[in-house]
Amino acid sequence: MKIKAIELYHVSVPLKPAFWPSWIPGYPQTHNRFTLIKIITDEGIEGFSAGAAMGKERQGLGDLLGAYLIGADPTDTDAVQSLLKQAGYLGWRNFWIEPACWDIIGKKEGKPVYELLGGKARSIPIYLSTGEMHEPERRVDELLAMKERGFKTAKLRVKNAELKEDIRHIEVVRKGIGDEMVLGVDANQGWPVSIVDKVPDWDLKRAKAFAEACGDNGIEWLEEPLDSRDYDGNAALKKSSKVKISGAEINYGWDEFKIMFEKDCFDIYQPDATFAGGIAQVKMVIDMCREKSRLFTPHTWTNGIGFFINWNMVLADNENQLPLEYPLEEPSWVPELREGIIDPIIPDENGMLPPFSKPGLGFEINKKLLRKYGKRFFRLTETGLKLKVIREKGIKAALELKKRKSDA
Repeated sequence: MKIKAIELYHVSVPLKPAFWPSWIPGYPQTHNRFTLIKIITDEGIEGFSAGAAMGKERQGLGDLLGAYLIGADPTDTDAVQSLLKQAGYLGWRNFWIEPACWDIIGKKEGKPVYELLGGKARSIPIYLSTGEMHEPERRVDELLAMKERGFKTAKLRVKNAELKEDIRHIEVVRKGIGDEMVLGVDANQGWPVSIVDKVPDWDLKRAKAFAEACGDNGIEWLEEPLDSRDYDGNAALKKSSKVKISGAEINYGWDEFKIMFEKDCFDIYQPDATFAGGIAQVKMVIDMCREKSRLFTPHTWTNGIGFFINWNMVLADNENQLPLEYPLEEPSWVPELREGIIDPIIPDENGMLPPFSKPGLGFEINKKLLRKYGKRFFRLTETGLKLKVIREKGIKAALELKKRKSDA
């Protein structure tokens, strides 16, 4: 099997009202935007994946990818990983594309990707993952209402300028809901962004003080309290903390994860397969978590396709007992707008997600919604690639390149 064509789309789903993500303080997000890739094989199988986007920043991605992907075997995931890593040296991070090849493999084999990875179908619990930082009194009311809808676990956000305000936040929420729900807290310090509001980055001293407050208030885990590449700091915090420390959602590939395991940075590893090395490398993280007696549950704050990709990773881990992150911040970030171009993912009344059985990654693109929210900006075939090289390099150079590539 080989890749004969690739297509790229900008997808932009309007959010009403605007969403105010805690990880970009002061920034109103008015659209759920992502780049969609469709990979088409010579057997007619189509594989899809999606990468989160701020806008149309990947306009030139197709020109970069064409020479790497056209003619490649999508079932050779090691080779695909290598090609995408090489392309990453010349442009954007590209591991979000790799799951499209697993989508193809699953469809060819007639199995969900999680089965290809050794997983079994089962219902899994989810946790409510908030995305904004509301006043704690308001958040108490919201969480109690969510408890009535079946959620048993929730994750808060803290992003105040002063430590005392972050501590007050968790104190008020815990007192307000009592022992009704399991709580985690995300400090969003793993990759701090301050393009609008200037919120200070945490150091180890502040992280330790907040972790101690989390322990005093019955918080189950503290997520990304330090920069994701502060390996020594995270390791020191984990060693001293009374609560579980988690992170690694967008660290780039096994080279970084290997250091984290060697230094023992986290109790819970949360790599997102659309950021952190694709499905193949996240599976390596899962296997190492089993070997090192560490926990795994992935980050899923991207879009519906990204959620399905990481849902497959949880189902691939038969020993996993942790709930899966379920992003929800009503009224702006809701399933219909989060998923955008696929059917909404809705848990049952007990906060559980039943397994899916469709082959591949498990979702189907709604073509009507893709026409509504998406715009194709690139398409390339084998023939198109040849003509492109001839136009840009000349026929003599094109023939020489073809010979050198076939001889390699």
